This record gives sequence, C-alpha cells and structure tokens, in this order.
Amino acid sequence: MVEKARSIGGETRREVMSLLLKLGPVTAADLGHHLGLSAAGVRRHLDKLEDEQLAETCEPNPVAGEEATRGRPAKHYRLTQQGRDLFGSHYDTLATDAIRVLKDLGGEEAVRSLARERIHTILDGVGSVEDAGGDVEKVAHDLADALDESGYAATVTRAGTGIQICQHHCPVSAVAAEHPEICDAEHEAISALVGRHVQPLALIADGNGICTTNIPLTAAARPDAGTVAAHEKNTERSGDLD
Repeated sequence: MVEKARSIGGETRREVMSLLLKLGPVTAADLGHHLGLSAAGVRRHLDKLEDEQLAETCEPNPVAGEEATRGRPAKHYRLTQQGRDLFGSHYDTLATDAIRVLKDLGGEEAVRSLARERIHTILDGVGSVEDAGGDVEKVAHDLADALDESGYAATVTRAGTGIQICQHHCPVSAVAAEHPEICDAEHEAISALVGRHVQPLALIADGNGICTTNIPLTAAARPDAGTVAAHEKNTERSGDLD
C-alpha cells in the first residue's frame, strides 16, 4: 500500500500521508508529535498536499460523551479521495464485473457466500470473545490488527459506553458501493466474534471518509430459560381463552 505512495514524494511526505490516512481527521500538532517534527514543519507538507488536492481541512470527528471545546478549534486535516486513491484499490473494475457475473449466475446468495468467505479468511486468526475470557476490547484490537494487515488502516477508539473499530481506508470500496453484501458480511463476522450486535455508524462505500463500527461494551441482557417458558405458557393460556 505504501509502495504506491512513494511515487508522490519523499519519506516525510509519505509518512504524513500515511498518518492522515490512518489518524485523520488530525491536527498538524498531532502529526508533528508522531513524526518528531514541529507543527510548522508539518504544515508546510500539508499546504503542499492541499495545493495538489491530496489533503483537505475538515471538522474533527465528534467523540461520544465529550462536549465541544470553546474558542476557535485547531485545524484538522484528512486525505481527499484523490489522496486515498494513491494508496491503491486493486482491480476494482475487474472485481466489480466478476461479482456482477456471479450475481447473475447464482443470485444474491452467491454474492453473500463470497463476501462471508472473504472476511472469514481475513479474520481467520482472530479468536472469539469466549476465547478471550469475555474481554471485548481485546477482540476489538485483534480485529483491527487483522483488518489493518489487509489494508484497511484500522484503529480502535473508546467512545462513551462502547468501543469503535475505525477503518480509514477500504481497499474494496468501489466494489462494496455496488455490492453492500461485502459490508454486511464484515459486520456479521465482527458481531459473531464479539458476541453482540454491532452498529455500523459510517461507511466509506456510502461516501463517508471513514468506516466506523460501534461495539457496545455491555451485551443486551437475554431472558433466561425460565422466563421464556413462563412467557410461552402465558401465551398458550391467552390463546385458550380467545
């Protein structure tokens, strides 16, 4: 992924773009902290990237439970779609055409099967929440690591009563935009591994700058067997009275 970025400048410029991809929206000061450079030095690179329409200023991502700060906020930066494209989305046209043919031959279920097989391969080494002793946060980090290795530039963020997996790049965004089964399969796989329903908050395939999946840290309570049996018995009685 970074190999292609080398065609657009030197080492520092490449590192700035990689951090914008993975951390954006982010301030020049934060970039400088990661790179060991002054904010002014980073801004020179950002100004050039803006001039070339590879980066842009934007609003910071809201964080659940935090109030907006008073005063003028620091500028935040992220890559434009043109900047993201430099990191590669391999064989988009070929893949989209192939899945379209698959759908014509086998229907939507064939596409869903392909999507499930793909994400299961990516997440093959990730254990379930039961394997992790109930530690949802550990599983989330393992998921992000697996996705990151497959080009998703994934990070994990705590947000209110949940934890969010943020994918700052999607190597199959063009395919997923036409075939939402790709994203659906990812969310199903994540949900199965963390043992609870997850909430897709944003998708790159829908035109957002980031894919965000929220995982609640507390699973919804499930009724025990006795409660279910009592409910079924009461339902039967109600039916007898009708």
